[in-house]
Amino acid sequence: MVDAQGTFVPALSLQGIDKFFGKFQALSSINLDLFPGEVHCLLGENGAGKSTLCNVIFGVHQPDSGVMYRAGNPYKPVRPHDALMAGIAMVHQHFSLVDNATVLDNLLLGQTRGWINAGQQQRRIEETLQSLGLHLDLQAKVQALSVGERQRVEIVKCLLREPSVLILDEPTAVLLPTEISALLAVCERVASLGCAVVLVTHKLAEIQRIATRATVLQSGRVVTTSTQPAQEIERLVSAMIDRPGLAQIPALTPVAVAEHTRRYALSDEVLQLNGLTVRDALGVTRLDNCTMVVNRGEIVAIAGVEGNGQSELGAVLAGMLPVSDGQVYVAGKEVTGASPQQMTRAGVGIVPEDRHAVGCITEMSLTENLLLNHMHRYSRWGFLQRRKMRDDARALVTRFDIRAAGIDVSFGGLSGGNQQKAVLARELTLESLVLLVAAQPTRGLDVGAVAAVYRHIQDARDRGVGVLLISSELDEVLSVADRVVVFYRGKIIGTSLCGQHDRAVIGAWMAGQAA
Repeated sequence: MVDAQGTFVPALSLQGIDKFFGKFQALSSINLDLFPGEVHCLLGENGAGKSTLCNVIFGVHQPDSGVMYRAGNPYKPVRPHDALMAGIAMVHQHFSLVDNATVLDNLLLGQTRGWINAGQQQRRIEETLQSLGLHLDLQAKVQALSVGERQRVEIVKCLLREPSVLILDEPTAVLLPTEISALLAVCERVASLGCAVVLVTHKLAEIQRIATRATVLQSGRVVTTSTQPAQEIERLVSAMIDRPGLAQIPALTPVAVAEHTRRYALSDEVLQLNGLTVRDALGVTRLDNCTMVVNRGEIVAIAGVEGNGQSELGAVLAGMLPVSDGQVYVAGKEVTGASPQQMTRAGVGIVPEDRHAVGCITEMSLTENLLLNHMHRYSRWGFLQRRKMRDDARALVTRFDIRAAGIDVSFGGLSGGNQQKAVLARELTLESLVLLVAAQPTRGLDVGAVAAVYRHIQDARDRGVGVLLISSELDEVLSVADRVVVFYRGKIIGTSLCGQHDRAVIGAWMAGQAA
């Protein structure tokens, strides 16, 4: 779109945007133009203001100062509905789905008014799914879906609106490589039709492949913009983490695994699964006769396309899903059917894939969430030793680099990445920790934080803790795992040992090609 003088008019323009939460300034003098036909990547560390900025654009928050223009006209959304009516759609980090409704009903919500031609709409949705290269069971209840499947519903629901400005806040965090490729292709196709696409991401490969321009936020301010992001990755990352040189960032490489000297016998098992089988409420087998072990001092990674039993395995080990058949042993003690509290007492730390649903209590403070598993340490004569709790919470915040305005802030007010780091800190400091089950532990984290998280996990491994890592980030899995176990349709289809990881072979296993 051009004006009368022949100048390109931004699809969306932000000028001098400020946003405060109490005394905390989340955004400061943000100037940003989004043009039709571009894919604009938004970068920054956790807590840099990326999600806040997206929520201001989408009408979730109102700016305290500054102005916005939509295609040259004043734009003042006071609610998300205003943004949608203006042709601005957003895929959020966190889900906004109706759990007890079907996938089809969720996709249709808000799309049309009046009578709905269900058959016509379903055909339209199926065509969209086919173009995305994604699969969804339209008749399944959302509450029965895995985290990755729910994210796909969110993405499809957004794209069905054919928006002119599309904001995607970490949309690929729960997708596998083939799905990411399909989604990025869709983003490019949408941009080619004149849509302005904003992609919030920490993944350098995505920036190199798709970004037309990139903007870096730090502490709520724009610190740099690139018109050639694929050629300026090092400069962008350096600006994001405020330290010279990408080479200074601790890299996740196979060398880190190769240099690991095992101090524990592989026969010293901390987890044994013996014929573990799980069937859902409809009788569908989600885990099928799964038998495996995790030893002291090793990281065993579970790889596979989302929905092949990984989520069910994590839920069983968290004590949140009943076992249909088989046994579970932790440190030689049978814990089949144990409750979450009993699993904690057995020395099992859990980093769940959905931290909001089962990993924290967002209404409580950061201090309380950090110490949820340890409250007995602070109880005396029926009262909590609040001063000691605060001192210990400060130590954890420093040790795990949790960015927060203070230890008494509401947990729900933290950025997604800092929430994840807090959950990891709590579980890694569990008394008598023998097994850590970490499901998608780096989801939503920036490049520096990813390296820090794996350093903590590897440190736990070196102390003799057994680690079961469930991750859709194949590159990370291959970099840190001592063993990779691939799941397909609830079964173990292949295993790869440290030093023998072959990405092509593992990818074939993930596609169902048996070893």
